[in-house]
Amino acid sequence: MTIEERRARIGRRPGFVLPAIYWVVIAVTLVPIVAMIAYSFNIAPNHRITFVWHGFTLAYYLHLTDLSGLWQAFLVSVVIAVLSALISLVIGLPLALALDRYRFRGRSLIWGIVFVDISAPSIVVGAASLSFFLTINLHTGFLTILLVHVAFNVAYVVVTLRSRLSGMGTVLEEAASDLGARPIPAFFTITVPLLMPGIVASFMLALTMSIDDYVITSFVAGSSTTFPLFVYGAKTGMPPQVLCFGTIIFVAGALLALANGALNRKSSF
Repeated sequence: MTIEERRARIGRRPGFVLPAIYWVVIAVTLVPIVAMIAYSFNIAPNHRITFVWHGFTLAYYLHLTDLSGLWQAFLVSVVIAVLSALISLVIGLPLALALDRYRFRGRSLIWGIVFVDISAPSIVVGAASLSFFLTINLHTGFLTILLVHVAFNVAYVVVTLRSRLSGMGTVLEEAASDLGARPIPAFFTITVPLLMPGIVASFMLALTMSIDDYVITSFVAGSSTTFPLFVYGAKTGMPPQVLCFGTIIFVAGALLALANGALNRKSSF
């Protein structure tokens, strides 16, 4: 039996292990999300989350802002997430271009720092950040949360954008240069549109990491309260509006992911 025949025979085997693992992973991932969405419409006695079904209601979606502190914490999280994602893009895009397109002294060190930033334990990053802010006498609050979120989001932006750059090549940019295009106009008319799926993906990732973060934020929050801090602080039981906000965040993220997928398919043609 030739190698080609053996490969064709193996390829025809239906198999069940990998599909089973795939569906188990999908189930483990989706079950909590489905439960969150379903129970956000559940009537909650005493206005606290319960996983006993008491009936369908839209009341908690219609009164999202009625719960003192939750709406404000959600807005703080959204503002910090958007600002940190945008600032991380502004910093991470040129850094990713430099790491991918150029060879310079310290390049390997910077690339190593990017991975250390991703792999460092959150509790270590939070404690180190708090120590730094106390050393420079910077009061903890909104600004310190934003600075820390930018610090860890930049690494994710760089890794995401560099993976896009590595498969993109420079042929179109070189062609534009040969035709007389200046570097900056060529960057915005050629490089940025080609990078747009990676830019959207890195923005979404940074947005998600920022909204989701609790450990690092808890060290540097001061008197500011983000959505995760509010949820964790509700020790007497979480109000059902928490599930509503979680559902809204998930739906918004899913829509952005679908839009990015459509953008990727469009750019591939």
